Amino acid sequence: MQLPKFSLGMGDRFAHQAKAQLQACIMAAEAGADITPVWNKSNREHLIIGSEPSQTRAAIDVAVKELGWTKPYFADADHINLKTYERFVAPCDFFTLDVADNIGQKSDENEIAQFVERHPELIGEITIPGIEKPFSLDKAFVEKTAKTFLAAVQEAAAIYKAVVAKKGSEDFVAEISMDETENPQTPPELLIILAAIADEKLPIQTIAPKFTGRFNKGVDYVGNVAQFEKEFREDIATIAYAVKTYGLPANLKLSVHSGSDKFSIYEPIRKSLKDTGAGVHVKTAGTTWLEELIGLAEAGGDALALAKEVYAEAFAHADELCAPYSTVIDIKTENLPTPETVNGWTSEQYVRALRHVEGDPQYNADLRQLLHVGFKVAAKMGNRYIDALEANEEVVARNVTTNLFDRHIKHLFLG
Repeated sequence: MQLPKFSLGMGDRFAHQAKAQLQACIMAAEAGADITPVWNKSNREHLIIGSEPSQTRAAIDVAVKELGWTKPYFADADHINLKTYERFVAPCDFFTLDVADNIGQKSDENEIAQFVERHPELIGEITIPGIEKPFSLDKAFVEKTAKTFLAAVQEAAAIYKAVVAKKGSEDFVAEISMDETENPQTPPELLIILAAIADEKLPIQTIAPKFTGRFNKGVDYVGNVAQFEKEFREDIATIAYAVKTYGLPANLKLSVHSGSDKFSIYEPIRKSLKDTGAGVHVKTAGTTWLEELIGLAEAGGDALALAKEVYAEAFAHADELCAPYSTVIDIKTENLPTPETVNGWTSEQYVRALRHVEGDPQYNADLRQLLHVGFKVAAKMGNRYIDALEANEEVVARNVTTNLFDRHIKHLFLG
C-alpha cells in the first residue's frame, strides 16, 4: 500500500465532518493539487470521547461513497504503541508508531557497538546533495546518537511487527513519530536514525521528527522561520540520501505533526517541496473540532449558547484538560476571558475570538488553544453536542471545508 506524494492528516473528533473535509480535497483536485486525505484519531481521543476506531472508519467510508471519491484515502491509528495498537488493527490502514517516550532510553551497549561497527560510512565527512556543508561526524557523535535513539527505533520495529502479526499482512502505511519530545532532531541525527530504521527493515513511508521551534496546537508556528526552512530542506535532502544509501522506501517523506494553522511556515514548506520535488504529510488534527464550535457560534441561538457553555466548562477545568497536551500548548491564562465575559458576547465576538485570523484584533490564541484541548467537554455533553452539530450541519460544514481549503491546502500546495 503506497501513500501518495502529498497527504493531509485530518482529525474528526466526533465523526461528523468527513464529508466536509473530503470536500476540501475535492476542491484541491479541481484546483490542480492531488491531496490524499488521512483521517487520524488517537487512542487517547477515542478514550476521551468514548468512541471506537471502527466508527471513524465507517464515517470515512460513508463520506467517500457519497461524494464519489475514487482516489486513495486512509484511516490512521494515530500515536499507537504496544499497549494500544490492537483495537486499530482491523479498521485502520495507516499506523503512526509513536516512540517519543522511548527516546533516551538505555540500549544494550553491545547493540550500540554493533550499530557503529555496521555503519563506518557514518563516520567522517558526509556530502549530501542539497546540503551546503558536508556533515562531519566522529565516532563519539554516532555512538551518542545511537544511545539516544536506538531504543526508540527498536520499539517502532516491535510495534510494527505486532501490527503485522495481528493484521496478517504488511499492506498498510507505517509512520514513525518522534515529535512529542523536548529536543529537536538535527539532520545528522536524522541520518543516523534512518540508518537504524533500515537495519530493522522497517518499511516506513513517513517520519515525523521534532523540528526547531514550537508547534502548539491550533495556532501559528513559534520560532525562527528561516531556521525552520533550512532544517526542513536539509531533512528532505537527508531522507533522499538515506533512501539511496540504505534502500528505504522510495516514497519516504517528512511528516509535520501539529501542522494545523502553522501559517508562517506554509510558504517555506511549499517552496521547499517545489524546489526539491519531495512529498509531505501534514497533520491538521483538532482544527476541525474548533471549526465545529465556530459554526455553532455563527449559527446563534441555542447553538451559540452551547458554544459558550463549552468555553465555561473548559475554563473551569483548564488544568485537567491541558495536562495531557503540555508539550504542545502554551496558554497565557491572563489572556483568557472569564466565562461571564464570554456569556455576554455576540455570535460575531465568539467567532472572531476563536477563528484563526492573525490580523484580527479580536482573535485570541490562548482561548483557541484552551478550546482546542477542550473537546472532552463536548464529549461529556453526549447527544446534546451531536444533536447541535446535526441541527446546524450546513453552517458547520461550510466552516470546516473553508478552513481546510482556504487556510491550509491553498497555502501549502497551491500558493
